[in-house]
Amino acid sequence: MSRVLTILTAMFTIVATIFGVAAAAYLVGGLVEKHWFTGASHLTNILFLILVFVMIIATLLTMAERKWSAYIQDRVGPNRARINLPGLKNRALGGLPHILTDVLKMLTKEDFIPGTANRFLFNLGPILAFAPVFALFAVVPAGPTVSVFGHKVEMVVATPDFGMLYVLAIASLAVYGTALAGWASNNKFALLGGVRATSQMISYEVALGLSLVGLFLAFSSVQLPVLVGELGSALTRGTGQAQYLWRTDSAFDLGLPAWGFILQPLGFLGFFAASFAETKRAPFDLPEGESEIIGYFVEYSGMKFGLFMISEFVEVVVLAGVTTALFFGGHHLPFGGEWLAGQPLMQEHGWLYGAILGTVFWLKVVFLIWVQLLIRWTFPRFRYDQIQSLGWKILLPMGLVNVFVSGALVLWDPTLRALAILGMLEIAFIMVLTLTTKEPAEGGAHGSHGGAHGHDDHGHGHGAPGLPAHAHGAAPASTH
Repeated sequence: MSRVLTILTAMFTIVATIFGVAAAAYLVGGLVEKHWFTGASHLTNILFLILVFVMIIATLLTMAERKWSAYIQDRVGPNRARINLPGLKNRALGGLPHILTDVLKMLTKEDFIPGTANRFLFNLGPILAFAPVFALFAVVPAGPTVSVFGHKVEMVVATPDFGMLYVLAIASLAVYGTALAGWASNNKFALLGGVRATSQMISYEVALGLSLVGLFLAFSSVQLPVLVGELGSALTRGTGQAQYLWRTDSAFDLGLPAWGFILQPLGFLGFFAASFAETKRAPFDLPEGESEIIGYFVEYSGMKFGLFMISEFVEVVVLAGVTTALFFGGHHLPFGGEWLAGQPLMQEHGWLYGAILGTVFWLKVVFLIWVQLLIRWTFPRFRYDQIQSLGWKILLPMGLVNVFVSGALVLWDPTLRALAILGMLEIAFIMVLTLTTKEPAEGGAHGSHGGAHGHDDHGHGHGAPGLPAHAHGAAPASTH
């Protein structure tokens, strides 16, 4: 019972904190719009969206991943670090002091540079790996556009016409960071890791861009605010993902929204898989194969290593944010959005309406982050040929077929209902494939049982035939 209360308290704290920061972002944006100049809220959005939301969530993820991995592997996670202050020194505080110790360790650890390395490129590598990822969130709308203190406040840093083209272009710059880090280290293992990372990222960028074409065709835009859409009313049709494919005529709007994952389930799978491979996290972590002593940043230490590490977690947050905006309706509710927007309280206090929908957006982001952690600690590392086969032989052909089929259906039925029907059939087919289990062959259970205990056909020892029992790391039997 105490664990349930702890979890509920943590969930309430997360929701309340997100709502409070989102409300502060709108209120501060309205104040600067009123007292400074039009568009000044975009500057404050840099502070709230990128430096507060993205960076703090990414920092907390360094602890959340360790706690989640401990939970999923049924072991004790980090809980030893303490803060030596009255009332706190005997409390684990959920392991949060470990974040402080990690930061202090990276800031104070010796900054080692190999003697034969190219110093300029060696120092430039972590910057090129971190900065592009950090800049990607600038075009992601994290809330609706509302009126605060009589001035329009947008919850986005920038709204360029090229939208998603900016995301694809800036994301591709991260390749230079990994390539330079591996080459400038003048280390053969680091160079091999850099080559692996470069070939993997380039191959998946093709599938990444192709998986989004069907979505661009459906909504006739590459701008993220247009793709997310704006609410309509009972008399006017919404735009983008805010529109309903089918809906009731009651005052409380209820229906099937035109969210991206309903219209483009194959596009969503391709985008999510390709983006996950771009982050170079397990099961796509071949460029950082620790078991092979290979990694493009194997020669880095101190805060330079910290930049590589934190950029990985920033990528997780940015991927969740972009996926939410593209395929899960952004800040929109699945139903009831028009009813909520029409309430007098929401129309009178725009910041309150914006904070509620901003909280919806960030809760979707947190859920997709959890999905990434679940994948990270469930699947083993792929072989390199499997990674390349997935990108070139599965995701690329699937993306091509999806583009042609989506284009034909959009031309045939501009209301997108035909595309949605096909999408729901694809979702049902994928669920059937996922939930269908294959019956084991007769005798398979015995074979797997024997394999699990490492016996050969003659019942000798553990491990491979002809090797001692401790050859694979098993402790030898005691002689006493």
